[in-house]
Amino acid sequence: VQAASPERVDALDQHLWTYDDASFLPHGTDRQPEPHRQPILLTDGDGNPNEAQVRFLVEAAELDDASPYLRVIHMFDDREPAHIERARHSWKAARAAGHEVAYWQQDAQGRWARK
Repeated sequence: VQAASPERVDALDQHLWTYDDASFLPHGTDRQPEPHRQPILLTDGDGNPNEAQVRFLVEAAELDDASPYLRVIHMFDDREPAHIERARHSWKAARAAGHEVAYWQQDAQGRWARK
């Protein structure tokens, strides 16, 4: 999971530790020892020390090289014009590079639908 800033990485890390006492997603940040052992790695960089096959880009995070991944997932707030523009740019670049692309949007009831 790649965020756009160290502060966002810290916020995600804290959230994953405290979200629900009854659940846990094993994770760590790339600033902790042995990032290559983390099943979910939180980062603000473009490295892939845990050899992930799926990359989540949160908000305004950008990835220069998608080739190591089977999937790249952009998650953004559609109320932020800058995030929408960045997502559109990424979409066009991925299509131009020959990648399969899909767009999902959450409806008013909280369900996700492919567009």
